[in-house]
Amino acid sequence: MKANRRSFIKYASLAAAGNAAGLRPFGLLNSLAQTTSNYKALVCVFLFGGNDANNTLIQFDTTGYANYSTIRGPLAIPQSQLLQLGGSATNFALNPNLPEVQALFNNKNAALVANVGTLMQPTTRAQYLAGSLVPTNLFSHIDQQNEWQNAAQSGATSSGWAGRIADLISGQYNPSGQIPMITSVAGDTLFCNGSASTPVSVSPGNLGGASCSEGTTECGAQQTTAQALLNFSSGVSLITADNSITNNAYAYAKTLSDAVQSVSPLQTVFPANNSLAAQLKQIAQIIQVRAALGVSRQIFFASVGNFDTHANQIALQSALLASVSPALNAFYQATQELGVQNNVTSFTMSDFSRTFQPNSNTGSDHAWGSHHIVLGGAVNGGQIYGKFPTLALNGPDDSGSNGRWVPTTSTVQYASTLAQWFGVSVAQLPSVFPNIGAFSTNNLGFV
Repeated sequence: MKANRRSFIKYASLAAAGNAAGLRPFGLLNSLAQTTSNYKALVCVFLFGGNDANNTLIQFDTTGYANYSTIRGPLAIPQSQLLQLGGSATNFALNPNLPEVQALFNNKNAALVANVGTLMQPTTRAQYLAGSLVPTNLFSHIDQQNEWQNAAQSGATSSGWAGRIADLISGQYNPSGQIPMITSVAGDTLFCNGSASTPVSVSPGNLGGASCSEGTTECGAQQTTAQALLNFSSGVSLITADNSITNNAYAYAKTLSDAVQSVSPLQTVFPANNSLAAQLKQIAQIIQVRAALGVSRQIFFASVGNFDTHANQIALQSALLASVSPALNAFYQATQELGVQNNVTSFTMSDFSRTFQPNSNTGSDHAWGSHHIVLGGAVNGGQIYGKFPTLALNGPDDSGSNGRWVPTTSTVQYASTLAQWFGVSVAQLPSVFPNIGAFSTNNLGFV
């Protein structure tokens, strides 16, 4: 019973507040959707497990590729298969499973940010080896996942940077919002949690969340029992609060389901049998009804995994990137269909990159600095931002001896750039990113 209830809350809602009156008629409100010019959305795509950035963005010039091929050995992708980038980035290429991302980049609708990772302060190899202050538990999956999501450089911080943004500006931008500022289509996650705000969480393709497949009699009995439990006043504050959350789960599920069912289906075709594509399609459908939901700012969280490629990396990463690229492209096309391509910015995050030197199982191990994709009509695309590392074992950017690159751009700077585009002022940045002052640049200019 407890597990089922938690599952329901996860898929229907994890937030507080209810379904406000006056939401209907949806058709009338949705007619205003194309006029919400102040609308902005951030879409995080988390690559769980640690995507190997060294085989995502690759040096393409003769000298650079020869160095890559020599050190990567069995993990090196043949140069003839790589997807060369255009513009100012012709010395670089993408993994052959990212053709849609290549097209978005060359059309200046996507950018790449090089060697990003968790940092307490600007740090060099020498400083790291001398014991300089660094984030807790580097190279640990759970800690680095949390530190990317909370931008606080400690896995113990209980709020995410999206949640803190919602704490700060939700009342300003979404005073009449029918749902919270943040929506997760990938379950409960630290990124979405604030101190005063919580997200709505939905299951892609099942906005109702509480649907039952056991027959009319059984479903009716379940619903009656659930409502009776919810209406029971125990007098115990924790139980009362839990009932309130579950009540709001029903309310949000109905709000979202009614809104999406009131509009014509999107014409953009998303790839079938693709988990990330299903998540991004659901996000696009929620963006489509933004006016009916009364929101001018939204943050979304989606994810895909498992990028923890300790063995058989070429085949595993190839399959994963081959699902990511068309999903991102379909989502961008959907924003074009909705006329909001300049209002929606998507970006990747991941635990860390992987060692440049392969291990003995034709895989790679946990590393640090990584390269990331940012896409959308507002992105200053067709460029690589940040400093690409020197790909040398024991070299100036190696934290050790097997190619774990010391980041030259902090996750805090990466997130701060996105936050400022979204509406967080420079004066408000320390409230969201406590150690942003340790870095001389708080805006990298990619959006």
